[in-house]
Amino acid sequence: MKKRGRLVAFLLLLVIFAATIGSTANPILKNVKLGLDLQGGFEVLYEVQPLKSGSNNQKITEDVVADTAKALRNRIDVLGVSEPSIQIESNNRIRVQLAGVDDQKKARELLSTQANLTFRDADDKLLLDGDDLKAGKAKANFGEGGNPVVTLEMKDPSKFAQVTSEVAAKAPENVMVIWLDFEEGKDSYKEEMKKPDPRFISAPSVRQTINSSNVEISGSFTVDETKDLAGILNAGALPVHLQEVYSTSVGAQFGEQALNKTITAGIIGVSLIFLFMLVYYRLPGLVAVITLSVYIFLIMVVFTLINGVLTLPGIAALLLGVGMAVDANILTYERIKEELRVGSSIKTAFSRGAKESFTAILDANITTLLAAIVLFIFGTSSVKGFATMLIISIAVSFITAVWGARLLLGLLVHSGMFDGKTSWFGISPKRVHPAEENVDTLELTTKFDRFDFVHSRKRFYTLSIVLLIAGAIILGIFKLNLGIDFSSGTRAEILSESALTKDEISTYLEDIGYPTDDIVISGDESNIGVARFKNEFSQEQVSDIKTQVAEKYGSEPNISTVSDKVGKELAKNAIFALIYAAIGIIIYVAFRFEWRMGVAAILGLLHDAFFMIAIFSILRLEVDITFIAAVLTIVGYSINDTIVTFDRIRENLHKVGHLDNEDDLANIINKSLRQTLGRSVNTVLTVLIVVVALIALGAEAIRPFSIALLIGLIAGTYSSIYISAQIWFDLKKREIKKHGKLKTTKEKKQWGSDEPVV
Repeated sequence: MKKRGRLVAFLLLLVIFAATIGSTANPILKNVKLGLDLQGGFEVLYEVQPLKSGSNNQKITEDVVADTAKALRNRIDVLGVSEPSIQIESNNRIRVQLAGVDDQKKARELLSTQANLTFRDADDKLLLDGDDLKAGKAKANFGEGGNPVVTLEMKDPSKFAQVTSEVAAKAPENVMVIWLDFEEGKDSYKEEMKKPDPRFISAPSVRQTINSSNVEISGSFTVDETKDLAGILNAGALPVHLQEVYSTSVGAQFGEQALNKTITAGIIGVSLIFLFMLVYYRLPGLVAVITLSVYIFLIMVVFTLINGVLTLPGIAALLLGVGMAVDANILTYERIKEELRVGSSIKTAFSRGAKESFTAILDANITTLLAAIVLFIFGTSSVKGFATMLIISIAVSFITAVWGARLLLGLLVHSGMFDGKTSWFGISPKRVHPAEENVDTLELTTKFDRFDFVHSRKRFYTLSIVLLIAGAIILGIFKLNLGIDFSSGTRAEILSESALTKDEISTYLEDIGYPTDDIVISGDESNIGVARFKNEFSQEQVSDIKTQVAEKYGSEPNISTVSDKVGKELAKNAIFALIYAAIGIIIYVAFRFEWRMGVAAILGLLHDAFFMIAIFSILRLEVDITFIAAVLTIVGYSINDTIVTFDRIRENLHKVGHLDNEDDLANIINKSLRQTLGRSVNTVLTVLIVVVALIALGAEAIRPFSIALLIGLIAGTYSSIYISAQIWFDLKKREIKKHGKLKTTKEKKQWGSDEPVV
């Protein structure tokens, strides 16, 4: 009855999971906030600078920046934008993200304008400014004849009377010029009226003294314009000048297409992983499918609870997290299969497999977490979203793949229904040794027994050195194809309903006044033209090119612009991120294992990172900030693989009495690599399934990122087997030569020896 109860408990949990996910998935998905790259919108990074028309002694303090951010928030509220994001960065910068904005041009103009009215005479003498207005009294109204106007209230009617009296006496130039966002050095109103400038409001004639607190501003306004102007005036003037140093805008059609394609790629990739787990691991594979489904559900729950914004890189991180969660399952299941092969019972194999795999899973997740945290600290915008999702994925996968999977599989194992049925765990009865033979897992044969990794290491050292030298030469000649994130400038993506050619885009851009020869055609149907410009586009230029391209091709282009200052900072932060991630990993590995393993692991990581850089140089793929995210992700995956290998080496060393020579050490390393290679192949295969799906079916925007992951995954698996473990062998064998032999930790505890310990 007790055994049957466990099976009932398993089925009951299955029903609870299915009912919970089925009834809440849609509401949760509807509450997920989409980033601007998935629904369109724009992001701008402002650098807060002193007012040009103000005192030269103005200081930009934290309070000033905070007040500016508050003023921007008030303006966004006036615009009626839902879920805006406003963040203060580097003490003097404010990042604004507005997803789903219908009129990006209007929103950007209203955000950055000073919105401070000034009243001047014909000689540009300041008469009144925004401080003379009553706060919150600006209203959108209708004047005589039903024309839209803005009404204001003055604080001091007598002051307004004095000013209008002075202006009336200056006939025939008795005009009071009304400006919005006036700065010193402007031409006179007469010149300004000849040019279209949104900061010039009107120049009414004043023929008599006006002794009233009520002021009416009329002009060629629309109803919406009067509402916006009144709202911004009530929100308050900006106390500083805002300089755009970075901006990016995504057209709604780009966002919708990216979302649909990436979700499709994700569904196909995850489905193939589920199929692989079911076919290869049978019953444990079924448990993995259940826990992975719960994992994806919990990720979305946590993400909505923390009010996160889902971006394209965030979806990629979620899908990669599936691969990481599968890795934990594979580690456990491979251990269980080993125990079954040496003749252990199903229950014993499950217990030992779960216990022996835990340390490797823990170490691998912590090292990947270190890379994700560094990425979050040094990343910006969507990269932070990627890092956030990666951190959540690591935490949730540990819960589902370790605790959840063991709970469910434990219920099935202890139900007794599968006792002696090793085929349910992917092990043929023919491969099982009788328990009385007392075969140790170290003695098991593998598919890779013909490989002598250690004694072939010099061949692979030579291969890697040749490839790295060739990569360095190619890199020196061709350099990296740096994106605007690092080189500064402007990048435009033009989406067309039909195929484009480089000549067509080049001719069109030259005709509309934006010539460039740096054009690449991409997209599944060659319907995306990517143009790069060396100069940074102003807000007016961005609005102009978006308008003209939309008229020509039917949808607004994606426009990103990065100042030289920000480009240098991004490059510096990328280097620091890689350095700090390497330092953190080497410290952790040295603490958990030994310093030689830490050094070997970092050398392997440097090998992988440089290999990725060299391939990108050869293929002329664009290197942007997401490439750094890919490098750090591979750092995490590669160290994950290396950690698992070192963990098995350490475990096998503890099973032997002592090592008399370097051949004994080589034997241990070879056996450890053969034992873990199956796990490595299966893990990288599951992640590659997702990555290939993203490359083939995902959005164009994350294709370079996905290609970088593909290269890094292959390089990382290669380095953990043929580079890192072999470097450790070369470092460790010197100790054997020096002391004659090495004793294991197990021997030290037994004999109390002070000799060097492995």
